[in-house]
Amino acid sequence: MFHCHVCGCTAAKPTPVSEIFTVDGRPVQVTDIPAQVCERCGEPTFSRETAEQIRQLVHSANQPVTTVPMDVFAFAVGNPAPALARETPPKYGK
Repeated sequence: MFHCHVCGCTAAKPTPVSEIFTVDGRPVQVTDIPAQVCERCGEPTFSRETAEQIRQLVHSANQPVTTVPMDVFAFAVGNPAPALARETPPKYGK
């Protein structure tokens, strides 16, 4: 039975997800991972078997299916991010 470790919800749906892991100091993305995704908060959960398969995959000699550049941002406490541009909401009733 599913039980979300983040929000406590017991409802989940099977959904393939993508996750980024750090392997030997470098980011590695794994796609199409079978997961149970919490219907309340969206937290993905993997079975032990799936987690072991991921570990074996990212530490194997297999070549990735593709290589992509990645943007990296450093989070600094006390250094607020710039405000995001927001669209003007539509006016209803006129």
